[in-house]
Amino acid sequence: MIQIRKSATRGKADHGWLNSMHTFSFANYYDPRYTSFGPLRVINEDKVVGGQGFGTHSHSNMEIVSYVLGGALEHKDSMGTGSVLRYGDVQRMSAGSGVSHSEFNHSADETVHFLQIWLFPDQENIAPSYQETNFSPEAKRGQLRLIASPDGADGSLLIHQDARIFATILDGAQRLHHTLAAGRGAYVQVARGQLQVNGITLEAGDALQVRDEAQLTLENGNDAEVLLFDLAL
Repeated sequence: MIQIRKSATRGKADHGWLNSMHTFSFANYYDPRYTSFGPLRVINEDKVVGGQGFGTHSHSNMEIVSYVLGGALEHKDSMGTGSVLRYGDVQRMSAGSGVSHSEFNHSADETVHFLQIWLFPDQENIAPSYQETNFSPEAKRGQLRLIASPDGADGSLLIHQDARIFATILDGAQRLHHTLAAGRGAYVQVARGQLQVNGITLEAGDALQVRDEAQLTLENGNDAEVLLFDLAL
């Protein structure tokens, strides 16, 4: 079963300094049809204007992944970690027993554009931790590049959940296949561009929720950048 989630049907929040599109129920947006998918709890597409950001706030018992699409995202947390993330950088913060952090647009005049992703952890109250790495466009082009996994395989970020996140940039005649094991589903989120997944045309911001399918085929990309979540359901 494949369920299409069109970009325009997502929850919307426009705070002036922040424009956010919510895939799942979040803050003032609530839709009982979209609260989570397996362990996947949040995909927010955030655009923050220059010199603005999220002040210090706290999280616990959540795996938080930030995927930067443009601009410069400055991160500081109570673990003493501080960095500026740019396109290609991916950050993982395991909130565990509790952590505070802030996220600001490091640029005075350029909008920062990123996906904020939350997953439920497979165990609670672990020690908070942080990790980041860069996945170049070349590493994602024409292939499903593993960027997060429960075992840190292939240089991916380590997340405390039986979930694997892949990223790809797909264009032209390139075609990719992804096999889903029994009991697993997939969530496909288009960050930009256009492509077809199992014959379904998706535009930027669109997504697919996939259950009981043996394989996904990604093809006919037009400068498409896509995240594919392989999840235990």
